[in-house]
Amino acid sequence: MLDIGTLIFQIFWMIFIFSLIIPFLRNSALESAREALIRSLEKKRNSRVITLIHRTESISFFGFPVRRYIDIEDSKEVLRRALKKHKGKVTVFVPHYAMSGGTLIALAADEVVMDENAVLGPLDPQIGNMPAPSILAAVEKKDVNEVDDQTLILADIAEKAIRQIKELVTEILKDKMPEEKAKEIAEKLCEGNWTHDYPLTVEKLRELGLQVRTDMPQKVYDLMDLYKQSEPKRPSVSYVPAPYYRGRETRGEDR
Repeated sequence: MLDIGTLIFQIFWMIFIFSLIIPFLRNSALESAREALIRSLEKKRNSRVITLIHRTESISFFGFPVRRYIDIEDSKEVLRRALKKHKGKVTVFVPHYAMSGGTLIALAADEVVMDENAVLGPLDPQIGNMPAPSILAAVEKKDVNEVDDQTLILADIAEKAIRQIKELVTEILKDKMPEEKAKEIAEKLCEGNWTHDYPLTVEKLRELGLQVRTDMPQKVYDLMDLYKQSEPKRPSVSYVPAPYYRGRETRGEDR
């Protein structure tokens, strides 16, 4: 017959082992659910689904994160490998937002379907932590003799970066529209007309001359629900969960 100490020791190790296994089983079930939904979407559309979803995910034991990773497929790899391997009509779905690399993929697609509240982002290059167009603008406002060599080098790099991305965007778009129109859109997206985080809405993209639809399939939203961002320890939005007393409201004491 086991004594109480041995029993407690065995129970402790059983709990510990289960705490190690359960997070991996939960993650495996999540991956299976994602794959099943992707296969369902492929079957419904009779096409290949390729996801580019930026999320930070975590696995934790006893509430403490022990492994954190970002599950990212690089946009250039999607363009260069996935889309080249699976040739055919390409539709890009944007349920929330797609910045920079996501915008580039959207421009390369045959059609773009966005949620009515989704946004894309400008394609102005960033040199370090500074926008390339702003570097050029700052140098142009000064006499060249008043600018240090390092800033001049940054300006040279910035000029090349802007030219390169404009050429790439023009090359992508010119098969879908006249080349002059493609150059015009490339200039607006790449030359710093907006800040790098400026949200390009459906209306703004249509004003630029891009063809965008808003009939987003429900299965795309269902898939995004399986890629929820890891919740922060402290909430970013605070509110009082209970209603105020009517008496206080009538006395004008609410603040």
